[in-house]
Amino acid sequence: MWFLERLKLVKALGVTNVLRVASYRARLRLGIHPVQKVTTETPAGPFFPSLASERAEEGAGSSLPPPEFLALGWIPVAIDGAPPDWFRYLSSGGQFEPRDMPWWAIPDFNPGGGDIKEVWELSRMDWVPLAVARALDGDAEAAPTLERWLADWVEKNPPSVGPNWKCGQEASIRVLHLAMASLLRPGSPPCGSGLASLLRLHLGRIAPVTGYARGQDNNHATSEAAALFVGGSWLERCGHSEGSRWERQGRALLDRLVPRLVEVDGSFSQHSVTYHRLMLDTLSITEVWRRRLELRPFSDAFQSRASAASAWLRAMVVPGAEGDFPNLGANDGANLLAGLAPRYRDLRPSVELATRLFLNGTAFPQEGGPAEALGISAPARPLGEPESSIFEHGGYAVLREKGAMAVLRFPRARFRPGQSDALHVDLWAAGENLLRDGGSYSYAAEPALQDRFAGPEGHCTAQFDGRDPMPRIGPFLRKDWLDTAFVQWEAGNEGKKRVRADVRDRSGALHQREVELQPGELTVRDSLSGFRERALLRWRLRPGPWEFSGPLSVSDGKHTLRVETTHGLRRIEFRTGLESRYYLQMNELPVLEVELSEPGEIVTRYRWR
Repeated sequence: MWFLERLKLVKALGVTNVLRVASYRARLRLGIHPVQKVTTETPAGPFFPSLASERAEEGAGSSLPPPEFLALGWIPVAIDGAPPDWFRYLSSGGQFEPRDMPWWAIPDFNPGGGDIKEVWELSRMDWVPLAVARALDGDAEAAPTLERWLADWVEKNPPSVGPNWKCGQEASIRVLHLAMASLLRPGSPPCGSGLASLLRLHLGRIAPVTGYARGQDNNHATSEAAALFVGGSWLERCGHSEGSRWERQGRALLDRLVPRLVEVDGSFSQHSVTYHRLMLDTLSITEVWRRRLELRPFSDAFQSRASAASAWLRAMVVPGAEGDFPNLGANDGANLLAGLAPRYRDLRPSVELATRLFLNGTAFPQEGGPAEALGISAPARPLGEPESSIFEHGGYAVLREKGAMAVLRFPRARFRPGQSDALHVDLWAAGENLLRDGGSYSYAAEPALQDRFAGPEGHCTAQFDGRDPMPRIGPFLRKDWLDTAFVQWEAGNEGKKRVRADVRDRSGALHQREVELQPGELTVRDSLSGFRERALLRWRLRPGPWEFSGPLSVSDGKHTLRVETTHGLRRIEFRTGLESRYYLQMNELPVLEVELSEPGEIVTRYRWR
């Protein structure tokens, strides 16, 4: 049985992908991987030597951004003082250990040590474009601060040594932030020897490991391909011949990966709004770079899928919520545009940039936003408000009605799932999240705590017999992938907005869910069958003074949720749940649990004023 389960999982992941990952790990353990043989000189500054002379005239600082950026979207980090500690855990202040050994000798997870993402965050260099923007806006201290921080980072992170070299995607994000900073300046990118050396160091780390990234089928591969294309063409433009090889490698990967990982309907292989944003921002920065250097376009397939991905992300922007979005899937603080658009839970800057680039339109024109800062003018073609839409390839139905928005997440089994969120419903009205997803909190948390966010407990869906239908078998891997057996969609401009989907798990339990959105009301009909002892339905509510207003109804004084069921009701009661809207943040929220002891139907009506 164990062997058959693993064989099924290998087939789902893809034999080629599994072999890529296995080969990478085996060669690292044996010490024979090419990345372990890379030798590169340690860069020396200055890195942006002409920046100080490019400052705006005195008094031209009206658009000056704040002197800090928000790590993980919420932790303030000042950029006007001494360099930070590159090995400090942001939440606890503790120190990462070990830091003085080759990156391949450092464990992926350090039990008792903390979350390595906290250490990586400052080394992503979001602060580089922010510092350049401040310098160009007239801040006399920004350029010296930037040089000081870059020099300190290079000194404290020697080539191939320490945790900040452990991930190829992290190195790629640094390259993209350096490129983004150079794009803020008019004309050609800078070509100083210090910057060229820094780019070679990073591309030498990335290029040998793209096979491993491709084996993940996620945004690691798109980030690394983009960094190779951008960094390679940068070096070539500056007269370094080795850059052309990296540029060709990056271009070929992007033209191959984007049509594979982005579905025809724009859905991404990672079922996550924030990971989709990271992928799309990566493509946007790459396209801005390509245009600036007047390089030939990417393939038609690349352009088509980038356009579809832009429309997908636009569909996830909640009306009246200042760019906020459903907390679907993994949410680990990633935001490539953080140095230029610091509000983490605001999709509008990313959507606007991508819309201008790939849809030849404008969705959320913002004066001084990243699109303007990067020199991408707004086409005279406003797209208007998104309508209700279904993304059948990725598994999302978005219902919109008079300022309200509901999203049904139905599983598709083409790519590995990150969370057990089958048939989760997210509800928003008047810009507020009424029925909520759990988020991620921390990838380094204890498995039992992670399951409170990523398992069935973290979603507005049904759970059968107390089990996870897609059990976790690794930090980022689940088995028994679910697929949707039936989908029905009805959402014309007039009349009802309704979707239905059916999912059966490996044990035979069947969840049939119909979601209907009308003005002021969401109705969800759940048919639950095929279980042995119990079926549990959870409604994760907005924080507030919720209490029972009747035997089967609850209210917080403004909103009401009423449950109807014909038979089999075992209990209905409140429990305390958890949510994480920002990585490493955890908040409590009320959860209404409705449990059946025999197959039956539950009709839930949520009304708001």
